[in-house]
Amino acid sequence: MSIDLSRLEAVVEASGVPGRIEALLPVGVRPRQLSVRTLLVGMLCCQAEGRPAHLTRVHQVLVGLRGPDRLRLGVTVDWRAGPHTLTYRQVERTLHLVVGALAREEPDGASSEVLQEVADAFVEASVEGHGDASRSLAVDWTDVESFSTRHPKPSGLYADPEARWGHRKGGGPGEKDELFFGYYLSLATMVADDGGPPVPELVRRMNLVSCEHDPVPVMVQVLTSMAAGGVALGDVICDSGYAHRVPGHFALPLRAAGVSLVMDLHPSDRGTQGTHAGAVLHHGNLYCPMTPTGLFGQAPLVRGASEAETAAHDERAAELGRFKLGRVSADDQDGHHRVSCPALLGKLRCALRESSLSLPLERPEVLSPPDEPPCCCTQRTISVPVTINAKTTQRHDYPSAAWRRSYARRSAAERSNARIKDPATIDVARGWCRVMGLTPITLFLVAAIVVRNLAVADAFCARQEEDRRRAATGRPPRTRRRRRTTLADLVGAGANAPP
Repeated sequence: MSIDLSRLEAVVEASGVPGRIEALLPVGVRPRQLSVRTLLVGMLCCQAEGRPAHLTRVHQVLVGLRGPDRLRLGVTVDWRAGPHTLTYRQVERTLHLVVGALAREEPDGASSEVLQEVADAFVEASVEGHGDASRSLAVDWTDVESFSTRHPKPSGLYADPEARWGHRKGGGPGEKDELFFGYYLSLATMVADDGGPPVPELVRRMNLVSCEHDPVPVMVQVLTSMAAGGVALGDVICDSGYAHRVPGHFALPLRAAGVSLVMDLHPSDRGTQGTHAGAVLHHGNLYCPMTPTGLFGQAPLVRGASEAETAAHDERAAELGRFKLGRVSADDQDGHHRVSCPALLGKLRCALRESSLSLPLERPEVLSPPDEPPCCCTQRTISVPVTINAKTTQRHDYPSAAWRRSYARRSAAERSNARIKDPATIDVARGWCRVMGLTPITLFLVAAIVVRNLAVADAFCARQEEDRRRAATGRPPRTRRRRRTTLADLVGAGANAPP
């Protein structure tokens, strides 16, 4: 992975981070040879060349620059005794000053306000004009191990005072759940809008917290700050690890910021969750009280399902949608909205709504209306407060075909995590960063993410250019080769094999 030095410098300048940090540093008797700008450029160059996040590697990459670049960046300066080349101690000293300016006065395992603002500005500068391509984000968190030893000192503290024991779950074959010592890294990756054109999967926001903190509420604060800063948010796609949180920690703040949620429901949140004004609460929606019970309880489509199973699953989800109460108003200032009976909306026939009996006979029909109809069957509309389905309400009916297509965009978050942990690229693993503490690790992770964003944007632009070139010559666009081998493929191959 090699990126032009001038481009890395342009990202540093566009972020405005160096000037902001320099203003926080103390002014010494003798000016520092290494500026914050040059330090950040060195960290980016270190990651662009695939080196570990070690201060010795940052020093090596700076002193290894071409002569004119060393002079321009202040790596080599003229002293009274002659030219002086930057030393490792000077790199260490400048980083120590930066960490002291950005860290909390009393470290507690969470980023300070100024550190998060610096990380946001740095990552956003690496988007390089692609920020308006999409408003949708896929969020996920992963583990980042500390270089600290796992055994506490006699005082009871660890070498990395902010790192804590956390839990990670392996998703690959044969991987088991295990404990690790370090931090949780949350990433928000830009994905295409629903039905929109493809976009580069760039990380727009990141956050690092100690494992003693819940990463979800902290990341929600980052996203709401992003919206408050003028960046419009659309869909936020997440797994059940986010959706299962207390509504006040995840769903409600994001909806208040104008976010539309697309999420996988936790098994504990699926199914029927009570009633409201007689309507059945199910999978985040309100349904007619006479909905056939056989339509409830549908689980997401299993991986590797056949075409027949997929068609039957989607047909059942569409049938259930006929009994859903429809929204007839937008949210008011308190978050309340109104919904109406599906018979009044022309989705089914019901004797309690005489106007619906003129609908075609192909519509589902409620054959036995309740003897004592609830409010949802007698009123034209009912009000739905924010407390109803506060955790489970989302953009698409769960788990319909539309939800499945929209939720498939979440794989971009997995690719972001995999990219920075790939041994062939950045390889964020134990030992990747030997500087301990949340603040320095955050700075190195930001540098790694910036380099990753630039590489992803270059690859995306190259693919788009290749597609345009092929279209101009009348050739179809390139398609990705199918790499997954199923059990049926292996059985078929064995049947045709020689004895």
